[in-house]
Amino acid sequence: MTIHLDGPGVTIADVTAVARQSESVELTAAAVERMAAARAVVEQLAEGAPKYGISTGFGALATVSIPPDRRRALQVALIRSHAAGMGDPVEDEVVRAMVFLRARTLAFGNSGARPLVAQAMVDILNAGITPIVPEYGSLGASGDLAPLAHGALALLGEGDVVYGGQVRPAAEALAAAGLKPIELAEKEGLAVTNGTDAILGMLCLAIADIERLLSQADMITAMTVEGLLATDTPFAADLQALRPQPGQAVSAANLRAMLAGSPIVASHDNDDDSRVQDAYSIRCTPAVHGAIRDTLEHCRFVAQNELASAIDNPMVLADGRVESCGNFHGAPLGFAADFLAIAVSEIGAIAERRMDRMLDKTRSHGLPPFLAHEAGVDSGLMIGHYTAAAMASENKRLAAPASVDSLPTSGMQEDHVSMAWLAVRKLRKVVDNVRRILAVEYVCAARAIEFRAPLTPSPATGALLALLRIDVDGAGPDRYLAPELAAAEAILDSSAMIDALDAIGISLE
Repeated sequence: MTIHLDGPGVTIADVTAVARQSESVELTAAAVERMAAARAVVEQLAEGAPKYGISTGFGALATVSIPPDRRRALQVALIRSHAAGMGDPVEDEVVRAMVFLRARTLAFGNSGARPLVAQAMVDILNAGITPIVPEYGSLGASGDLAPLAHGALALLGEGDVVYGGQVRPAAEALAAAGLKPIELAEKEGLAVTNGTDAILGMLCLAIADIERLLSQADMITAMTVEGLLATDTPFAADLQALRPQPGQAVSAANLRAMLAGSPIVASHDNDDDSRVQDAYSIRCTPAVHGAIRDTLEHCRFVAQNELASAIDNPMVLADGRVESCGNFHGAPLGFAADFLAIAVSEIGAIAERRMDRMLDKTRSHGLPPFLAHEAGVDSGLMIGHYTAAAMASENKRLAAPASVDSLPTSGMQEDHVSMAWLAVRKLRKVVDNVRRILAVEYVCAARAIEFRAPLTPSPATGALLALLRIDVDGAGPDRYLAPELAAAEAILDSSAMIDALDAIGISLE
């Protein structure tokens, strides 16, 4: 598969394919033509009155006029000085997404960079060269200046990269891949650093992850419903239709599909069960998961709009004007990331409450304490719950918004910044924590179902139970638990659960 990069038309799926599956990228002829036309405008303007980023300094130094013989040096100086990040390197998938998305903006033909600059970005992606980008340095206004500068260093043959699984000097990696460093011309240093590409890349990756986590959360909730001998009555379509929230309808439909034909649920569908209704963490799951789905759809809308945007400053317009703007400000993405962190943390919060009920003998309706083999001698899954509770608590802290903060920089020229980078970095941590919390619930629910024998689960939950048992054994004397939780997490970090349902002809919405 090759992603044909035209500028417009890039999808979230394209971003994940390049970032995670290392799909190859190819610039379209139309993109090259647009970039060449915009470049001609820049070169013509370079001979006239001062224009920001072409014949002037940057940021608070925008009033400094740069003589023609120093303008190319200015672009290189910009990259070197802005590559000022600190901290551990961000993940390779984030850097690949960033480079791909910066090439996407250049391909719009509004940045004034020569086609060879975007081609150089495509070339390092296709060669598997990943610039090393430190975690701290972006304020999310003027976009991701420091991260993008670190990425651009590799195009110049400077800085360090990962190539062939090893950290190597960029010049050495380029030579090994049969590539040559490029030299930047007027405006191009600004064009490769002035955008929200790393923030947008991380938001796209998070959206893909959250979409899968929501389906998995519905799947695992269904297992817990069986494990707790709860009822599926609140998930009925006619009840859900009384509150026409779209995400809630999807979650309820998924729970109905997962529990269809469940002998466990049917076993207590009579007057012998004294419970009038289940606890909120069971009964209200469609409302909570559904609200998260609706939040995700809003944030997907924001990300898709950004994918359709040319992000730079100044912009080269079709009529030959070069105008300054604020399109690089990360507020739309920062708000979306913060909103998602709030919403997604609730997947973990309600999951933690469900598993607590399974482990408490006073509320589990007949399950052994902590789902232990020999309670007292064995602690069962007691401390697995502690681990989940710790992550659920951390998510409450991470859900505090970053985008409400701003610190002025660049001599008060950049006097309001978005902090969107910090918003999306913590969103990634929330997503990872939620995946692990669900993994613990998965292990608990599987044990709870097995303790209901000889009653059997539904075909759908039974398939997920069988999938888990490939790598994780059921109840027995206490054993080293961490590897089993890690194995459950690995299942959630793949398509295995969806594949297991597909194999028996069950698909979720």
